[in-house]
Amino acid sequence: MTDARIFLSPPDVSDLERKLLLKAFDSNWVAPVGPDLDAFEDQVAELVGVRHAVALSSGTAALHLALIAAGVRRGDTVLVPSFTFAASANAVMYLGARPVFVDSTPDSWNVDPDLIADELASRAERGQLPRAVIAVDMYGQCADYEPLLTACDRYGVPLIEDSAEALGATYQGRAAGSFGLAGVLSFNGNKIITTGGGGMLVTDDGRIAKQARHLATQAREPVAHYEHRSVGYNYRLSNLLAAVGRGQVQRLDQMIAARRATFQFYRQALGDLPGMTFMPIADYGTPNYWLTCLLVDEGRDRIIAELARHDIEARPAWKPMHLQPVFQDCVMRGGGVSADLFHRGLCLPSGSALTARDRERVADVVRSTSKRGG
Repeated sequence: MTDARIFLSPPDVSDLERKLLLKAFDSNWVAPVGPDLDAFEDQVAELVGVRHAVALSSGTAALHLALIAAGVRRGDTVLVPSFTFAASANAVMYLGARPVFVDSTPDSWNVDPDLIADELASRAERGQLPRAVIAVDMYGQCADYEPLLTACDRYGVPLIEDSAEALGATYQGRAAGSFGLAGVLSFNGNKIITTGGGGMLVTDDGRIAKQARHLATQAREPVAHYEHRSVGYNYRLSNLLAAVGRGQVQRLDQMIAARRATFQFYRQALGDLPGMTFMPIADYGTPNYWLTCLLVDEGRDRIIAELARHDIEARPAWKPMHLQPVFQDCVMRGGGVSADLFHRGLCLPSGSALTARDRERVADVVRSTSKRGG
């Protein structure tokens, strides 16, 4: 019997989610409305510690609506970390605005607060302040929000927290997603919890939540006929997927514990290898250990290829946005740190359903490949 393929971060669903899904199905609440959708929003709002949550079709949709709430319009600029997934920048482009990319700090791999502050100061002097700042919680670890919020507040620029990868993480005791004008969550199939596809906008501002719900349902006015006074979007999550999310939220602590155990295993099994260093864990909070990532001085691509030969999925770290062809004409502040993270970064399988045997298979291949490569 051959070993099964090991994926990077596959969905982890149980009989609980199946029962909730079938119950919702049998109730015939299958549209983007229903009791499970309401309950899912309430669960996540309580978990994050905010007053409002709006369940949407994707984290990207939540980013788009958050940027609209921030007042971003055509011709504006928005500061965005370069070291992130493309959705963080794509949502800016949807509105005809332009991202200005900012480098990371090696201390946490998140956006550098000092560079954000410097860029805001420089733009304030020129009378060219950005309309918003997006901070991204990378690989399940929060950005450093105290200095980020201080800088944004100084110039009256709203902060949006892209916490797509970090549900369950904390910063100074506060939950990821609870900072700034609005937070953004993702329930894509590879995230720490999933609805099979989906996301959520979370906020303390009732006006923003109301606006997001309105725009996410094609901006239909509350009258008997179909009346539209603005352009809307088909962004609401279905009740069926929300039922799956309800079960996933109940198991979140268990999933974080499993991913933490995987991180600790890899660090113990691989930490002594020369030229390998794990992503730093900042002392200002607790991550959710979504992905275990490390830097490899030499031979990163060789390790990925050898893992693939053994039917194990691994990936490089995110390719920075300023190195992406589609964003080649955008302004970049710094760049050396995020470029280095891309060239040396390695993401190992980290799913919460990984078995002890799975982890050992991964570690054995990495160790043997590292030793052969020198």
